[in-house]
Parts: sequence; C-alpha cells; structure tokens
Amino acid sequence: MPILFDKASLRHHRDRAATNYADFSFLKEEAAIRVIDRLELVRRDFDLCLDFGCHDGVLSRHLADLGKTSTIIHADLSPKFATNALAHGAAIACDIDRVPFRPSSFDAVFSCLTMHWVDDLPGVMAQMRAVLKPDGLLLLSMLGGNSLTELRSALAAAESEIDGGLSPRCAPMADIRDIGGLLGRAGLALPVADSDRLTITYPNMFRLMADLRGMGEQNALMDRLRRPTSRALFMRAAEIYQAEYGHDDGTIPASFEIITLTGWAPHESQQKPLRPGSATHRLADMLNSEEQDPEAG
Repeated sequence: MPILFDKASLRHHRDRAATNYADFSFLKEEAAIRVIDRLELVRRDFDLCLDFGCHDGVLSRHLADLGKTSTIIHADLSPKFATNALAHGAAIACDIDRVPFRPSSFDAVFSCLTMHWVDDLPGVMAQMRAVLKPDGLLLLSMLGGNSLTELRSALAAAESEIDGGLSPRCAPMADIRDIGGLLGRAGLALPVADSDRLTITYPNMFRLMADLRGMGEQNALMDRLRRPTSRALFMRAAEIYQAEYGHDDGTIPASFEIITLTGWAPHESQQKPLRPGSATHRLADMLNSEEQDPEAG
C-alpha cells in the first residue's frame, strides 16, 4: 500500500489546530449534522460507541443531544485533540491507519471528517467492521473528490505558469462513485453512500487557506515540496481564482463535498436482498405500462 500522507506532519497540523479549533469547526459541524440526520432514522440505541478521528469532540456533543448513545470512546491522531475530547468521555491518541481495539467491541463506530487522510481506506474500513459487534453500525463522513476544486485549479494554473510544472499540493480524495463499493469490500451489509456539496463564500483565497490551517487540513502529502512556496505563486493563484471563479462583489466560492457512508456488521436478523427471478409481480404491471423488449428490432 503506497504511503500518501506524512502522518507526523498531519499530527503536527492537528495539534496546532486543537488550540482554537472551535473558531474553525464549521465544516466539522456540518458533517456532524449529516451523521446525526442518518442516525435519527435508526430505530435503536447504541451503548458503547467509538468516535474515530474525534477532533475535540464536536460529534459527541451532537450525539449527546440526540440521546441514542451511552458511552463514547474518542480516538484521534492528535494528542491535543484527544485531550480536549476528554470533556466528552474517554479518549486516546492513536494512528488513524489502525483501529486499536478488540474485535466485536462496539455497538457503533462513527467517524467525521478524518478518513480522507487514511492511506489504506479499504483496510481501515475493514478494521472498523472487525471491532463492531454483530448488527453494529458504521456511520462516517469524509471529504470527497469534488472538494476545493477551485483552489486546486488556481494553484495548478499558477504553478504551471510560474514554475513550469506541478507539485503535490492537495490531497487526493475519494469519488462517491468508487467509495460506496468499499463498504461491501469491508464486509458490511446494507451499504448506503451519498454526498452533499457545500459552497462557502470567502473574501479571498488567503482567508480560505487560513481556515484550512485552522481546521488542520493543510498539505500533509508525503511527496509535497519541502521548501517554502513563493509569495509570487500564491499571489498569482489568488488572481486566477478571482478571475475564474470570483463573484461580482469580489468574493470567491469554495466547494466542499461531504460523503456520508452507512453500513452494518452482518447479522441474521437483517433484511436480505431477494433472489434474482423471485419477484411475484411485473414492474410493468405496477406502472400500468407496456414492457418493451430491448432486443426487439
């Protein structure tokens, strides 16, 4: 498995963000709301839960308001975030590429805006499946491939123009068309994947980049340039961003895609898909229409 992310840098970014994270947590709040929306549809409670990639415990606060969970264990790559999450329950700092708990430990595993930093996403999802009890719930959200498309494009154009080439600046993110299949590969039943797109308005590109730093979401790619980026490149990127995407009032949009995934550890009580050919009614009859043969001339 190729190593895409520099976990030491990512840990440093998250540690630094932990001090004032409440000032920059609006995206985490939006993702948490989407997790809660899905959980509200589930007609059962969950005793022991894991919040994997907890930041400072934002999701736990929403879960407490919902009243469907009892005990929550928090885990984060950042020791400082884990310390802050202690206000909401037990917490540990751990590698986000490993889920360090015994099999069949949890009634539910949640993760909110962390999994896009995982090198082996199928492997970590399989580990999450392993720590779930039978009929346990996996519910997670992550940034998708349509996030920050404007910033990516502007930086690429500016770097190509000034330096004559491109360097790794923005983390690769999963596509909704591919990621849904990972739930089944991880051994989860009843998989559901959907996405929402948010557009945030900023006064300029530099304010957007400041927010990304405040979230701990700046570049942590292993192959990133290790020398400082020139001011001229950033200024040119800001000009391109404004020219290509800017609004008439001088502001710019920033797009974020939040992918939400739901799956269940298999259990005999779960609904099973019908066997092919076992239907007792024709769809055409139910729709009051004529069935057409696609092979007919």
